[in-house]
Amino acid sequence: MNSTAPLFAVYGATGHTGRLVAAELLSRGQAVLLAGRNADALHALAGELGSPGLVRTQTAPLDDPAALRRLAEAADVLIHCAGPFTTTGMPVATAAAEAGTHYIDHAIEPHPVKNLFETLQATAGRTGAVMIPQMSFYGGLGDLLAAAVAEGMPDADRVTVGYSVTGWRMTKGARNTAELLIGEIDRVSFTDGALRVGPVEIRNAVFPFPPPVGPRSVIAPFPSGEIVTIPRHIPARTVEAQLTSSTFEEEQIFSSEDATPEERARTDFMVAVQVVGASGGGRNGHVRGHDIWRVGALASVVAATLLTSGEGPSKTGVLSAAEAFPAADFLRRLEALEAFTLHLPG
Repeated sequence: MNSTAPLFAVYGATGHTGRLVAAELLSRGQAVLLAGRNADALHALAGELGSPGLVRTQTAPLDDPAALRRLAEAADVLIHCAGPFTTTGMPVATAAAEAGTHYIDHAIEPHPVKNLFETLQATAGRTGAVMIPQMSFYGGLGDLLAAAVAEGMPDADRVTVGYSVTGWRMTKGARNTAELLIGEIDRVSFTDGALRVGPVEIRNAVFPFPPPVGPRSVIAPFPSGEIVTIPRHIPARTVEAQLTSSTFEEEQIFSSEDATPEERARTDFMVAVQVVGASGGGRNGHVRGHDIWRVGALASVVAATLLTSGEGPSKTGVLSAAEAFPAADFLRRLEALEAFTLHLPG
């Protein structure tokens, strides 16, 4: 890793999220190492970004552990943006953990998030790496919001994260991820105080989103990774994510591989968390905004820059977003960047 100015590697840099992350880092004057599998595409992107003094490229195929290790060793933080993480996650994360390089990814799938905690915790702790999976719109935002809502609540029993999303235009990687998740039989769930893997009944429910969205029919459970991370810092008996049923009914969602960046930005969202106490009562909080892709990119960049500026967690290893950073403070940083408007109890 560098001993002077930090270097941020962006794996999957030529995808939509990777481009947003690279551009955001460059807007902050940070040095960026564009990485991925296609050398020509990486060089073309470097030219488009137009910051020759700050941008380098490095090719690292997923099936080349030595190349991935060289990539990780060159950087201070590796931001992994290339899904589906079911297949891409472990090769890149393993290289970062073994090199002692901080790692952040945009995973949504629960299984890769669970595997990261189970497989790389000891290695990252030994090498001094901080590894934060799903620091993105899905997963990371719910994890942070749940922690902020439940802060100081002694008897949290059930945590439900509701996503209301309209106008989602999936990239090829997002579509491939969705197809994997839809066809998944053995799903990760958290019920009766335990993480479980097995068939899960998919049901229709209604989530009480606050105005102006209001109550909406949702898919429950929605397979998002905060069901793995939230129980790490909130002692609830049940954790579940839910997504508005109408999201997958919109015509454009699965046919938008060639959408422009401007079209992809036309999403509206609300993420709301309900924490119910064991003896009744509870708390609610939510964020509301536009462009889920930009929110994910900002979350990972803010986390990455905090890790290199001495404002990261005191412990190393694999951490959830809310274990790595004070949740309410982190959400307020994102609100200050106009990622969303934040509403917390009290």
